[in-house]
This record gives sequence, structure tokens and C-alpha cells, in this order.
Amino acid sequence: MSGLSPPAASEGPLSGRVALVTGAGRGIGRAVAIALARAGAHLVALSRTQGALEETDDLIRAATGRGATLLVLDLREGEAIDLIGPNLAARFGRLDVLVGAAAVLGRLGPLTHLPDHVWSELWAVNVTANWRLMRSTEPLLRASDAGRAVFLTDSVAAALRPYWGPYGASKAALEHLVRTWAAELAITPVKANLCDPGPVATRLRAAAFPGEDPTRLRKPEDVAPAIVSLCLPEETRSGEVIALSTPTCAAA
Repeated sequence: MSGLSPPAASEGPLSGRVALVTGAGRGIGRAVAIALARAGAHLVALSRTQGALEETDDLIRAATGRGATLLVLDLREGEAIDLIGPNLAARFGRLDVLVGAAAVLGRLGPLTHLPDHVWSELWAVNVTANWRLMRSTEPLLRASDAGRAVFLTDSVAAALRPYWGPYGASKAALEHLVRTWAAELAITPVKANLCDPGPVATRLRAAAFPGEDPTRLRKPEDVAPAIVSLCLPEETRSGEVIALSTPTCAAA
């Protein structure tokens, strides 16, 4: 980790709290990281690209006057994920918010044509990494008076769509894991949900729909406030898949 300083005092509903965001180097992850920092949280921003994280840090500093803690890590490196919780405990003594925004699309096409390495990466990043994050950070989230976890999902998890099988299966598996985890945490202060942001102009979306006009889509900054609302102590839902197109989130 770099930028290892104690969380600075700040104003906002998440003042004094520590938030970890994966996929914080670009897209929705970056927008959520900035929005959480604006809400007062000290950000631990995770991405596998140093340069992208430094850009996120610059944007957080411009928005808040405070820097983030930068964690360069490839989510395929399982043993490194296992160290995140203990390292956060040693550095900050707490974790209040976890946002799993990192994901890979893989390759769209016939299910039986997918190469082994693409399948392996899909499950490593979209499923196994998030399970390891749950396991590594659960003690810290339980110790918080209002631990909140949000993982990004996609409507394809519940809809049969030809040529989207591997990606859809990975998101369906993630939904099952998070909802099960939420049920197991029911008697704790921790709330864990999934959020489907819908169509957003991201690099993953552009890879899936290369002919789509991105100017007709919402930007990551448009959906970030609603995702941050799921991270607030006031959020009482848990174990739900929350679509941002629903009235409850449209007003968030």
C-alpha cells in the first residue's frame, strides 16, 4: 500500500470511516471512490494499474483536499487478497465500507468456444476474488458499528442471453454468494447488497456493445451517488439485488 496515513478528519455522512473500493482505477469504481471521499470516507483504492490509481488519487485530492491510500493488486492473486484485511487492521484498525466494482467481461460467443484461460480469469476476478474479499474483510466489517458491503452485478445474471453465458454465470454466482453472506450476517450490524447500475458508459460496456453510442448512456458519475447511498449507516436493506432504475434508487 502507498499513502499510508491515518484517515483525516472531514465532514460528511461517512466522516472518519474507511472505505475499500476495487476497480477504482476507472469507470464506476473510480466514480464511487470519489463520491465516497466526498462523503467523508478515507479511501483505499484498489486497481491493478498504478497509473490509473494515481489519476484517481489526483481526482480525490482535487475534490476533497485529501489523498487516498493506493493498493496496486491484481485480483487474480488470491493470496494477496487474503492479506488485505490484516493489513487494513494494522494500518487503520477498521474498515466500514467495501465496494466490489472490479469485473471482467471475458469473451462473448458460443459457450463451448470459450478458451480455458478466459473462463479462468472470469471466475477468478468476478467470483473468487470477491469471495476472498468477503473472507478477508469480514472481521473488520463486523467490528464496525455499520459495516456496509456493495457488489456490482448485471441484469444478465437473471436473464438467459445467448453468447453471454460465462459472464452471466459469474454474476449469478456472485449474487448467490453475496445474498448467502448477507443471510449469515443477519444478526450483525453488517449489511451486504448487490447493485445493478444498468447501462453505463464504461470500458466493459463498450467492449460488449462496440457499436453503441456512449453519449446516450449514463456516465459513471451519474450512478455513483446511488451506490454511495447503499454504503451509508442509514441503509437497512441487506441481501438484496438493487437496480438503479427502480424508484427507490432513482431518487438516491
